Formats: sequence, structure tokens, C-alpha cells
Amino acid sequence: MKGLSLTRLEVSATLWNSVKRRMVSNIPPELFDKRTKYGPKSTWFNDPALDEAAAKQQVRISPSTLLYSGKSSDGKSHILTSAQYLHRELPVRLAHRVADFRQLPFVVGCDESIAEVHELYVRAFHILNKFSPIENFDGEQKYSKVVSALLDDFRNVVTTLAEGFKDSRKYMPNGSLKEFLDRTLKSRLGIRLLAEQHLALHEDRPNFIGIININMNLRKTVERWAEFTRDLCLNKYGKAPQVKISGHVSATFPYIVQPLDYILPELFKNAMRATVEHHWNEEGETLPSIHVTLANNDIDFVVRISDRGCGVEHQHLPHIMDYHYTTASLFYSDSRKEDGGYMDDFVSLTNPGATRGPMHGYGFGLPTSRAYAEFLGGSLKLESLQGVGTDVYLRLSHIDGPKESIRI
Repeated sequence: MKGLSLTRLEVSATLWNSVKRRMVSNIPPELFDKRTKYGPKSTWFNDPALDEAAAKQQVRISPSTLLYSGKSSDGKSHILTSAQYLHRELPVRLAHRVADFRQLPFVVGCDESIAEVHELYVRAFHILNKFSPIENFDGEQKYSKVVSALLDDFRNVVTTLAEGFKDSRKYMPNGSLKEFLDRTLKSRLGIRLLAEQHLALHEDRPNFIGIININMNLRKTVERWAEFTRDLCLNKYGKAPQVKISGHVSATFPYIVQPLDYILPELFKNAMRATVEHHWNEEGETLPSIHVTLANNDIDFVVRISDRGCGVEHQHLPHIMDYHYTTASLFYSDSRKEDGGYMDDFVSLTNPGATRGPMHGYGFGLPTSRAYAEFLGGSLKLESLQGVGTDVYLRLSHIDGPKESIRI
């Protein structure tokens, strides 16, 4: 090194030492003869195994395939088949993500939080890619333990990415941040659903095949998150609006509940916060209610959430689905913020396994929900009635509809 200039390798090494201190593995050590350590060269230099995997196409499967292949006549061979599919597929998907990280501007990739997530993907790829072929149930059990531990290692990825891009997004070309985060979050959801589906096949739960609820009651699912979010709102504010549900309240159908467990509390959080903030001087009993309308048909289902929180102002509406865009600081004084008036821990409380730490203020909740909805063959749209309130439309495709619309 000459003078104060740093080479690419030296910058990478410095980053790796920082990341290494923060990264805690949950992989059971007894599963490996030797714990592999990956340093900065895995991030910045050619890796033939990773490059080879990244050149392969993903093999995405439909939820209906997961549904109908989740049982077998002998009660266990489907678990071995599932593990063998993951053994082939997960390294490819992880390699695609690493390739995407390597395309980031160098100054962005040098951010400590982004480098941490990058190395998590590199490390997970090598652990799974080097795992021996799964030929029996002993190998399957070891593989499942590794997958379970890696899922736990990745539990904070969304929050870590939000932290990293908060400052470094200014170095991203226009539009490229949304494209990168959409791809990353959609891929992350797909990987988690496939992995959790396999792990859940070991369980025998009534009305479930893996993580698929074969008879999900839409009203009860919505009601559960409405009540939970309302309880949190009461604890934060001392008051909360009522939630009234109408429409196709008897609708039941097979569905994967996990994405709804992220999206619904995020939407209810926004609706309740807007209602309370814009009717601050009203008592809880006189707060305008939040109205939820359910609609179900052969192709898809829709959840409309309508609040009377005065709507989103015109200047904010075009950006409301942008990453890192938030209107959280527009309403109250600093003293009321310190009292926790913004329900800033909602997403972390409702989704502890997915997004540890407060997501409020990062501006990731709505765009992440939109990305998840699109991944599931649907959409998330918002209509603002300025001065009155907001209607949010969550439309999702059925997983057993007349035509295939989703592949995970």
C-alpha cells in the first residue's frame, strides 16, 4: 500500500474483519468435520463453484406442486424427495443473489451492513453446495438441521439491508435500488418458503401440508392480525379504532399463511396509526372504524382495508411505495415521538423471526409488502382520498386456481 490509498483487497479485508465480528453462526458444529471460514476473497474474487451455480437456471415450482407432493403412501419418502430438490436448488438461488451483490457499485458493496448480508449469502452457498448428496434419511436429518440453522442466521437480513442502504442508496443509479431490493426480497421469500415447507413436512399438523393451510379461513386470518395490532395500538396510544370486517367472510381455501403474517400487520399498523394521529383529540370509542372488505373468486382473493386517517397527501403519493420513503416524522413533535406514539416496534413485534429490530422509520414496510404480493402473483395498491382516508387493496392469486399463476 502506497500512501493512503487502499487496494480493493485491503478494503475487502477490512470489511471482512468487521463483518466477522458481527456474524454469529447457528450451524451445529458436529455436522461438519471442519468448520469452513470464508474471508474477503469470497466476496471480490472469482469463485468457480459459485460462478458455475450462478449460471444455472432456477427450477421454480408451483404451490400446488408443494401441496400435492407433500404426502406419500409410505408417509416419509416425500420428505427425502423434498430434501433432494432443496439440495439441488438452494445453492443455485443463493449463487444468483451473490452475483447480484457483486453487481452493486463498489462503494455500496463496501457498506458494512451490505457486506455482512453479502457474506451471509456466500457462506450459506458454500455450506449447502458442499453438503454430500442426500441418499437416505440420516443425511436428510443432518441437512434439515443445517437448513434450519441457516434460516435463523438470515433472520435479520431485511433490517440489515435497510440499515445499509439508508446511507449508501445515494450511490445507486435511478431505479436500480428498487430493482435490486425487489429481486433480493422476492428471492429471500421464495427461499424461506421452500425451506420452511421442507422442515414443516416433518410435523403432523391438522389441516396443514407443510406450511400450506389446506383450509385457511380468510376472515379469521385477517381478524387475528387486526386484533393483535389493535392490542398493540391500545398499549401504545391508550386507544385504538374498531375493525369491522364484511364481504365474503365465510371464504376458505388452501394458502400459505406466512406472507400474510408479514403483510397484514404492516397494513393494519399504517391504518391504525393514521387514524389515531389524525383524530388525536377523540376518545377511543369515537375514533372512526377501520373497515375491511373481503372478496373471493376462482382466480384470486382481495383484502381491502379502508381507514379515515385523512389520506396521503398528493406530494407523498408517488413515493409511498419507494424504499426508505417514510412520512413518520410529519405528524407529531419530538416529545410525542419519545413517548412511542408511532408504534415504531410494530413490525418487529409481529414478525420477530423475519425482521428483528424496529422497521418503522426505515420506510421498508409497504415496499416489502408490495414485493411479496407481486411475488405471490398479486398486487398491493393504495388509493388516497385526501382529507378523508386511504383504501389499500391487497390482491393475491389462489394457489390452486384454474390456471397456474405462481411459482416459488
